[in-house]
Amino acid sequence: MAQRRKTVGHTQESLAEKLGVDRTTVVRWERAESEPQPWIRPRFADALGVSPDELSGLLADVGAARTQRGDRLSAVLKNPRTTDLAAVADLRQELARLSDSYDAGPSVAILPEASRLHSEVNLLRAHAAGEAVRRALRNVEAATAIFMGQLVWDASQRRNAQAALSYYDQAAHAAMQANDAETEAQARLRRSFVALYSESDPQSGLTQAAQAAQVAAQGRDHALSAVALLHVGEANAMMGERSACERALGQAESQLSRIAGDERTDQLASAGQLNRLAGSCYLRLGEPRRAQSLLEGVPAGIQERRKSHAIVLGNLALARLRQRNLDGATEALHQVIDAVEETRGGGAVNVLFATGRELRPWRNRPDVQEIMDRTLALMSS
Repeated sequence: MAQRRKTVGHTQESLAEKLGVDRTTVVRWERAESEPQPWIRPRFADALGVSPDELSGLLADVGAARTQRGDRLSAVLKNPRTTDLAAVADLRQELARLSDSYDAGPSVAILPEASRLHSEVNLLRAHAAGEAVRRALRNVEAATAIFMGQLVWDASQRRNAQAALSYYDQAAHAAMQANDAETEAQARLRRSFVALYSESDPQSGLTQAAQAAQVAAQGRDHALSAVALLHVGEANAMMGERSACERALGQAESQLSRIAGDERTDQLASAGQLNRLAGSCYLRLGEPRRAQSLLEGVPAGIQERRKSHAIVLGNLALARLRQRNLDGATEALHQVIDAVEETRGGGAVNVLFATGRELRPWRNRPDVQEIMDRTLALMSS
């Protein structure tokens, strides 16, 4: 597949841009660590100038790699003391594959396999021989715990806060044992999400996000520090603290500028995050026009992350609605419902319901009634 990409003149970066994905996603495809999701394969085949069947042939090595990986993991699970760094790498690949499928459908569909992987990592870490292997397993344990927290929270439509927090605490503890500042910061940042979006506690969310920003900065992870600062800004916006919000947004932009030109394409570092969260901030601060401008500037690459993109569209619908642009609001809401029907993303569901409440004064309009009918059908299913 990599050879075909080069033949048609694409770099990993240019192919990722054409498909609206991160370069790291293309890297994982070419390493046979994960597969393209079904909806992107027609565009992928077209970009490589091959038929869908030919693309399937190019992806055949993924199945072979998974078989080898499964055999090796089966062996070490029978005798955990034989776990080596190659087996740890296989566990990471399993997690990468599951993470790639997060935006493809409901989180509840991924939970059983993710839970099994998390349990296997805990088992191997408890019995593995050799400090280097145990330390590597703590890293994976922290990553799988964060993913589990994300899944259980999303599957409950952001209502099961305690289960998510339990996983994030486990992740932070494992990360600190492994001296992994980046993963510790991610766990703290996830805790701030729960405070902000489930518990309606912006002060707690502010504290957790600020701690995440500090830990990430100490680990020289400017991208993650920037994202944490964006959530510091959002927490301040929730409390109506405009100056503190804008100061945090400025600090986040400054952090992002420090990685300009870096080949790293971590999705957290994208301009999409800045626009997405700044738009949310100004929506909360009562400036829908400014919010709309920022949200409409979110780059197309975020569309691959369908659950996040649905939240962007939901906030965009709110911004348009608050400017009495009903046509624009309902257009965005149809796209939100399309995404929620497929992914059941909890964040988008919450934004959809919030927008629906603000639509009630216009419920007699046929286009608004259609949105309400689709939302009711979504709830009943």
